[in-house]
Amino acid sequence: MEEQLKNISVEDEGLIAGCVKNDRRAQRKLYEKYASRFFPLCVRYVSSREQAKDILQDGFITVFDKLHTYKGDGSFEGWMRRIFINTALMYIRRNDILKHTDEIDEVPIKVGGYESFDVVDSLDAKQIMQMIGEMPDGFRTVFNLFVFEGFSHSEISKELGITEGSSRSQLSRGRVWLQEKINNLSK
Repeated sequence: MEEQLKNISVEDEGLIAGCVKNDRRAQRKLYEKYASRFFPLCVRYVSSREQAKDILQDGFITVFDKLHTYKGDGSFEGWMRRIFINTALMYIRRNDILKHTDEIDEVPIKVGGYESFDVVDSLDAKQIMQMIGEMPDGFRTVFNLFVFEGFSHSEISKELGITEGSSRSQLSRGRVWLQEKINNLSK
C-alpha cells in the first residue's frame, strides 16, 4: 500500500489504511478531517441543509465502501470530491428534482448599467453562494456543474439525463436569474 499511495500525506495514508480495515476510529477521523470541506459542495446542489447532510452521509458511506479502489493516482481529496459530486447527482436523479426543467432557446444575458458591477464588487463569496443556493433546482444543478466543476454541456446532459439544449438553457436561465437577483440589490 505504501508504494500505491505515495502522492498523499502520511496522516491520510494511515487513515486510509485504517478505513480499509473498517477501523471506526480511522473512519471518524477521516470524516472529521474532510466533512467541513465537502459539506459546502453538497449544499450547492440542493435547497436545504438537511438534504445536504443526507448527501454528505451517503458520500462518506461510498468513500468508505470504495476506499480500497483508491490507488493514489491524483489527489485523494480530488478522488473524494468526485464521489461527493456523483452522490449529489444521484440524489437529484433519485428525487426527480429536474423533472420540471425544459429546453428553451438561448436567453440573451443582459448586463445592467455600471451600477450592477458596483453591486457585484460589494458582494462577498458567502452572499453569492447564498444566492446560488436560492436558485431553482435545475438552474442551480447545471450552474454548479458547468461553473464550479467544469463539466461540458455534453457531460452534464449524460450525468443528468437531459438534452444538451436543456443543459444550455438551464445554465443561461440560471445566469439571468442570478443577474436579476444581483441587479435587485442595487435598487
